[in-house]
Amino acid sequence: MKKLSAILLTIACVSCSTEEIFDIPQTQPGQEVSKVSEYHEKIRTRPYPLAESTIFVNPAPLIVPQSMKTGERIQFQLSPDSTFQSSATITSGWQQWCMFSPHRILDNGTWFWRFRNESEDWSDVNSFCITGEEEQFATPSFEVFLTNSPRRHPRLNCFIDVAEDVYRANAPSHPEYRMMMSRADGALSLDTENINKLYSDYGTLMNNVMWLSDAYILTGTDKYAAKLISILEAMLANPASDGQLFNANFATSAITYSITAIYDLLYSRLPAQTLSAAEEQMMRALVRFTEPNIGYQENHIFDNHFWQQNLRVMFQTAFTLFDNPAYSQQVLPYLEYYYELWCTRAPATGFSRDGLWHNGVGYMSANILTLAYMPKLLSYVTRFDFLSHPWYRAAGKSLCYSCPTNSMGVGFGDQSESFTTTNRQYPAFADFLAAETGDEFAGWYATQNLSLLRNDYELRLYRMTRLDSNYPCEVPSTVSNMSIYPDAGEVTMHSNIGNTSEDLALAFRSSGFGSGSHTTASQNAFNLYYGGKPVFHSSGYYQNFDDAHNLMSYRHSRAHNTILVNGIGQPYTTKAYGAMVRAGGGSTISYALGDASHAYCGVTDDPMWLASFAAAGITQTPENGFGETPLTRYRRHVAMLQGNIVVIYDELEAYEAAKWDWLLHSDTTFAIDADGSATVESGSTKSKLLLFSDSQLNLSQTSDFAVPPAVQGPKYPDQWHFSATVAGKDKVRILAVILTADVNDDFAKTQLNGDNILIGNWTISAELDPSKAPALTIENKRTATGLSYGSDAFTIGGATYTRKYTNSTIIVDKIGGTVKADEYTDITPANSRSVF
Repeated sequence: MKKLSAILLTIACVSCSTEEIFDIPQTQPGQEVSKVSEYHEKIRTRPYPLAESTIFVNPAPLIVPQSMKTGERIQFQLSPDSTFQSSATITSGWQQWCMFSPHRILDNGTWFWRFRNESEDWSDVNSFCITGEEEQFATPSFEVFLTNSPRRHPRLNCFIDVAEDVYRANAPSHPEYRMMMSRADGALSLDTENINKLYSDYGTLMNNVMWLSDAYILTGTDKYAAKLISILEAMLANPASDGQLFNANFATSAITYSITAIYDLLYSRLPAQTLSAAEEQMMRALVRFTEPNIGYQENHIFDNHFWQQNLRVMFQTAFTLFDNPAYSQQVLPYLEYYYELWCTRAPATGFSRDGLWHNGVGYMSANILTLAYMPKLLSYVTRFDFLSHPWYRAAGKSLCYSCPTNSMGVGFGDQSESFTTTNRQYPAFADFLAAETGDEFAGWYATQNLSLLRNDYELRLYRMTRLDSNYPCEVPSTVSNMSIYPDAGEVTMHSNIGNTSEDLALAFRSSGFGSGSHTTASQNAFNLYYGGKPVFHSSGYYQNFDDAHNLMSYRHSRAHNTILVNGIGQPYTTKAYGAMVRAGGGSTISYALGDASHAYCGVTDDPMWLASFAAAGITQTPENGFGETPLTRYRRHVAMLQGNIVVIYDELEAYEAAKWDWLLHSDTTFAIDADGSATVESGSTKSKLLLFSDSQLNLSQTSDFAVPPAVQGPKYPDQWHFSATVAGKDKVRILAVILTADVNDDFAKTQLNGDNILIGNWTISAELDPSKAPALTIENKRTATGLSYGSDAFTIGGATYTRKYTNSTIIVDKIGGTVKADEYTDITPANSRSVF
């Protein structure tokens, strides 16, 4: 095994150098962030915002934990005056829910807020600061929404019917017309004789109602309306039982949507008796579903099914009935709740501004229809642009970098391995964003995936009924090699974002959203792709959300390209969080630093996962890879260099000697050479791994899973799990270099020169002695670009760059053709819960 010991970069003494000396502008103030508990709680236990909380947008919503709401109603006060005597004090009405938005931009300065339950005194005063640097996103009040809401039916698609004559005339010539008619004509044969079977297959029921409704809106052809009426009559003649309607929350929303959509669309054609019966079923579902969610959803970080579909459907149901004299008094508060909830906690939890789906690239598709429908309708009714939220403004670029054209998704989370190429819903969403906002990245992405876009049916009616389909489609001028998602805690790096066949892509995750839901125990993990195919990627198969294979060999840290400590991984909880504390680069270097020092924090106490473990017959023991660890430091530096080179430098420390497993996963066998390097070949790609450490590395691989997939067969081939193990050390440094090339090409020439690794034009060195201060240096003398992590000045290309901070990262790289130097120190990651 090759070892590089005490690798230190020799730097010219600044005092006697004739080279030019530069002070570097800092991109991020501060030092290492290591003792801050900054993450997103699954269920809120502390009010938001507090003085140390991130203010994601101005105005910040006020949120009180449900556990602090002791009565039926709650009231808020917000003021620039700590005594609340100022005329600028805002006092809310009494309300059932635990959130409040002032619906106006807050002035710069300190703001104070408090709340009270009925028959109780005001709470302690909380405060937060508006600096003026926050993104501004002040949605209209519910009163504005209510005043502008239509009082006629149909209204669920009120934002498109203004162009009815035009889109109906143009429909037959639209390239998607035949596909729409084909689905609708197929739905004409839907068997409604056995309605109970349809209740069980509620997804089919919902889709068929959508296809028939879309076709009727587009064409006005009576046969589609007649079929919809027959479906509604069958449902009302034999209403779903409680067991059918409430057994699964998707069943509740799918069945309710089917009734609501037909009721609204064909209101004028339905007899009074049918309308009344439909209203009873809509109210039955709306009341029972909404009541337990009030107070809960605003305090849950992200209830998947609720935000994917259920909120949208229940909002539509309330929107359909809010002015019905028989139900208005009961429905209006529900409509207000869903409106305020969207304004407060959407999109993407409300605590993200960077356009990436926090729950992973695999499950964003389940949210697309809601992500498009809700802002489109709310914008139309309120005359305010809900797509001006910073998350939407960044989503087009995120799609390009995390879900590249003709590529597997470049990211993490459940089902991230399932989509081996672009999903049809992503270009459909990009098309929506481009048409509505003119976003260049979204337009570029949609144009690259036109055939997939036209196969999408969820947003097909939108595309066929809009008047203007023109938007930018050229490569954006701001394309770079890297996209940074500080709120989600991920970065994506690309060597050639515009040409997937030649693109080396890397995703790196260290996230304050932790592990839970559709995210995985993958803090400080990376995935690597070439030509749109996986090279080193998370392992296991998503056959079930929480079966034994999922819990032990898919979700567990052992399934990801990260580390184990004493064989133990990260627990399934948002408390097992990471932090993306540095990120930057230019045309030749992309760099990020993740800190997962808090991620190995014992076992989960989340009731959902405890139930999953019990059902699978698995205990959270060290033997199974769960438990306490002595880890105190896990900082991972990741750099992608021009020439398809990846550098990973790990700083690992514990309060006592431990066993460290450095993990890597591949679809093919690792060929481990005598010198300790390892090579994999898959299809037209090959990749070589070089590992260096001051400690002895013991290399091994296996194709065994801790628990194999429940379903076996060709669809689920063996995968290979590589481990470099260091035993009995309390501190370890590991340097990894990965070279990737076309299988017919040679790897870049590599040689060792003392303490330096020479690869092509690059020189790489690192401090591997854990008793010394960590350091990493990467230089390219041909381009005069490089990276230096440490405390000394950095000399390259005839210039010396001095630091303002110790243990900082200096990157000297070309940006827009000009060499620029930046110094990076740790940022405090965005969070909705901080404890210092």
